[in-house]
Amino acid sequence: MDKGARGPVSPPEGTGDRPPVEVVTFGCRLNIAESETMRRAATVAGHDGLVIVNTCAVTSEASRQARQTIRRLRRDRPDARIVATGCGANVEGERLAAMPELDQLVGNAEKLRPETWQNLAGAPRLQVADIMAETGAPTLSPDGFEGRTRAFVQVQNGCDHRCTFCVIPFGRGNSRSVAMDDVADQVSRLVDAGYAEVVLTGVDITSYGADLPGAPRLGALVKTVLTRAPALRRLRLSSIDSVEADEDLLDALATEPRFMPHLHLSLQAGDDMILKRMKRRHTRDDAIRFCETVRRLRPGVALGADIIAGFPTETDAMFERSLALVDDCGLTQLHVFPFSPRPGTPAARMPPVDPAIVKARAARLRAKGEAALAGFWPPRSAVATRCWPSAAGWPARRRLRPCGSPPRLSPAASSTSPWWRMTAAS
Repeated sequence: MDKGARGPVSPPEGTGDRPPVEVVTFGCRLNIAESETMRRAATVAGHDGLVIVNTCAVTSEASRQARQTIRRLRRDRPDARIVATGCGANVEGERLAAMPELDQLVGNAEKLRPETWQNLAGAPRLQVADIMAETGAPTLSPDGFEGRTRAFVQVQNGCDHRCTFCVIPFGRGNSRSVAMDDVADQVSRLVDAGYAEVVLTGVDITSYGADLPGAPRLGALVKTVLTRAPALRRLRLSSIDSVEADEDLLDALATEPRFMPHLHLSLQAGDDMILKRMKRRHTRDDAIRFCETVRRLRPGVALGADIIAGFPTETDAMFERSLALVDDCGLTQLHVFPFSPRPGTPAARMPPVDPAIVKARAARLRAKGEAALAGFWPPRSAVATRCWPSAAGWPARRRLRPCGSPPRLSPAASSTSPWWRMTAAS
């Protein structure tokens, strides 16, 4: 699942003192796509001096940051209308509603309806309905993403799984998919608007299509998008659940050069007992086999993963298996979450790990991830010629000098990676 607690994402610069509608975004790529939809709907509705805080609730730290930002915004913008929305509105609405700094609280479903922003001035302070009653995923149709060179297209929302640590299904509802034609049309519009790269995003995108007629899978959607948008140069996916990856998806990865050789996996742990207590649906061996398969199909592929440090009951030996998973799967980048108990989840009632140990384990995982990344990228003394495929093949090349202190690409990766060519630096 794409549940990274990123943010806040700063709004684009506006003209004058401030833009008429400012959106502060926390969390996942889906929130980024939804923020753009809200900003445009609120702008069309004629709002001025409106600040929308699109919250994330995946961790307690994400929730704390959102509340802190709301307080700061009220201090800095005493005359603004401040509206909070996002997963926090559904997961911890009472806590947000108690904040005097907020003018209104809007639920995750309501935020995507144009009438919400058209009628905001006369609406109740709280507009949060039962997210579990939602059916169908709305088609987000922004014609651009200000300040960004890549576009995000929602293909799915919600989640039918109930991992013991996760509150996101209660913020997003059950899994709902966007019709394949609608996704392909949206990608084509963005390509026509000049976007060379599109990311297909959602909460649990490998569950795509189960609720649609004929139950198409994510692989079929990827192939349809690439066929219907021949001018699209690069297609990426947000986080996927490897146990749900279908044959068409793997075939597209192996055969479509415009499908970028990068997957981010929702692995969470490398110990089978911890995975069971998390209520995950894969084992350690499943994860390793999947990574081996992907690497065989697409040599040089970059594999990232989410891993939780210090899940309740995790012993030193269990943690060491998670640490070893980085090498066993050949991961090249980690998104590390120190375990954060979320109220109402089964994991919050399990025996916790000492917070100091959780912090230390998270630090070790991050260091391991940095070392893995350092073994993947090219050396500083090299000049990289990066190849961006077009509809006609691979004619366009850009010569890039690595900046900062880029790490060294391993000999095996440098000989097989299809998107890097190494030349001596001048």
